[in-house]
Amino acid sequence: MIPGAIYFAETSKLIVALTIDDGPDAITTPKILEVLQSYEARATFFLISNRVKDNESVVAEIVANKNELGNHLTEDKPSIKLSPQEFESDLLEANISLSRFAKPYWLRPASGLYNTTMVETAQKYGYHIVLGSLFPFDTHIHSSWFASKHILFNVRPGSIIVLHDGGSRGRRTALTLETILPELNRRGYRVVTLSELFREVKDFVNHASAR
Repeated sequence: MIPGAIYFAETSKLIVALTIDDGPDAITTPKILEVLQSYEARATFFLISNRVKDNESVVAEIVANKNELGNHLTEDKPSIKLSPQEFESDLLEANISLSRFAKPYWLRPASGLYNTTMVETAQKYGYHIVLGSLFPFDTHIHSSWFASKHILFNVRPGSIIVLHDGGSRGRRTALTLETILPELNRRGYRVVTLSELFREVKDFVNHASAR
């Protein structure tokens, strides 16, 4: 594990971050947003900037519903295979596209692989690279039932959940959220964006140390 990426938050507070990759999608993203709103949950959407064109209203809806945008570069291809110059160019191109709606501060390399040069480039432009601690293999195991069971069995305070949008993946994510969100609520968890998670964890730690 290379230093410089975030996988989870250190906390005992009942709070987790939900992240959703690979949108926007004209059909499935609104379904996901509807489920989130039903359970008063929020998420960080890691968007592929080449998919923003013709989906501007969907991106605007993400932001309007108090969710957060994350940078998932310009295309769905392994970021680790890009040269340093290509990675920097892709990061900046995606940043320009997404910043029209809201400034993103979180970056997730495509395919989840990264190196120290990518970390340094991200930090140069004010980004934090974030992966996750709870990934139910929804890109490979096409089962909402499995994803729901995996998340609910393994969730812990400070978990960062990774799910995917777009086509059949997005439809499964909407179904998975319909299952896990009411149960997480029942257990006392709040499901929030990455920025909310780390803001609350920081406040929680500061408050505890002041006692």
